[in-house]
Amino acid sequence: MSPTNPTASTTRHPSNPRTLGVATTAAAMLAISVIAAAAPAAATPRPASPATAASAPADGSMRDVAQQMLAIGNPGHLARINDGRRVSTTAVGVADIATGRALRADDQFEIGSNTKTFTATLILQLVDEKAVTLDSPVSTYLPGVVPNGDNITVRMLLNHTSGLFSYTGDPEVLSILQNDPRHNWTERELLAAAFAHPPTFAPGKGWSYSNTNYTLLGMIARKLTRSSLADLVRERIARPLGLKHTYYANPRATMTGPGYAHGYAITFADGTPKYTDHTGANIGGWAGAAGAVISTSSDLSRFYSALLKAELFSRAQLRQMKTTVALPDEFPIKGRYGLGLIKFDTPCGTAWGHGGDTQGHHSTTAVSGDGRRTAISDSTGKASDLAPNDGITRWTNVEFAAQKVAVCHMLGTPVPGSLIRELHDTAP
Repeated sequence: MSPTNPTASTTRHPSNPRTLGVATTAAAMLAISVIAAAAPAAATPRPASPATAASAPADGSMRDVAQQMLAIGNPGHLARINDGRRVSTTAVGVADIATGRALRADDQFEIGSNTKTFTATLILQLVDEKAVTLDSPVSTYLPGVVPNGDNITVRMLLNHTSGLFSYTGDPEVLSILQNDPRHNWTERELLAAAFAHPPTFAPGKGWSYSNTNYTLLGMIARKLTRSSLADLVRERIARPLGLKHTYYANPRATMTGPGYAHGYAITFADGTPKYTDHTGANIGGWAGAAGAVISTSSDLSRFYSALLKAELFSRAQLRQMKTTVALPDEFPIKGRYGLGLIKFDTPCGTAWGHGGDTQGHHSTTAVSGDGRRTAISDSTGKASDLAPNDGITRWTNVEFAAQKVAVCHMLGTPVPGSLIRELHDTAP
């Protein structure tokens, strides 16, 4: 069905001092995704192109951002910006193509690799409890599980310097994700796929984003606490912070209700976007500790704010989380990676955070250095072509630009004209 009222709706709210004082995190770029894009098995009709997209002023406003998110093919887009003085929310498009239900700014969605920050938080809590030492080898906690585990430390898993191959880069795993989204994955199955490939580099001698690292971290947290990841997220993070709409999908998103945003894989290969609804996929199985949390924009703002104010662990562990390593020169993000947290530069300033992609969502989180400002966004579509084409290139370029524009609004900095051109895909 066509989107219901695709015109962007924007609401501004007075800042709540109790939640604004908590620190915010930074937008992770598109390349930091939970999975390599997998083409969907079946396609739904495209939502009607929003006639209002062309009428939105090309001024870099959040309404402009939202309309460009629809123009590149996303069924819906939401954003929540806290600039330290007020909170603004924007929502456009639909949460469900089949029913035409309008997307709301506080709908639940799959947060993808933002989950890594949750997992890193659990590990740092265990460091505070002296159950884990960051520079101890993985073999201390998971003996016999990881090849060369005596030379790979917990810290290397957290900051992606282990060299372990990411299971989502394995062709067979990708094929199953593409053709059987409800496959009942096991950790043994995912690790076997990862360890069938040689290391990307020797431990500590490079940087490579790997979901395998966070699967292992989840196993460590479960083993040491004798609790499930769903229980750990609920008892150690969601409940203390009052996150009423945040949970770990085990293995599927079940607490979805009427305020849940469906996620759609988008393919552009034949020139017209086609959509496959991946809602109900076994995200807790294949993504797990690397990407299986469900949340809302307001809950994510509260979580990342609390994180950077050291409300969830000691300030010593916050310093560890913010201890970064360089990203490779060829990497699309210009910045550094900490322990489940990215520090990166934008035309409007520096931000901290993460982001994530699932088979149907692309989300970002951003925070200012003082922790008083946040920017959270989610697109309810994920470009999923395996081969390059004009549609996926435009989708990627505009999503990258939108993330940077959101940070400008978060920091209260005018959006540069060059960035507005990027947002409209007219930059040289």
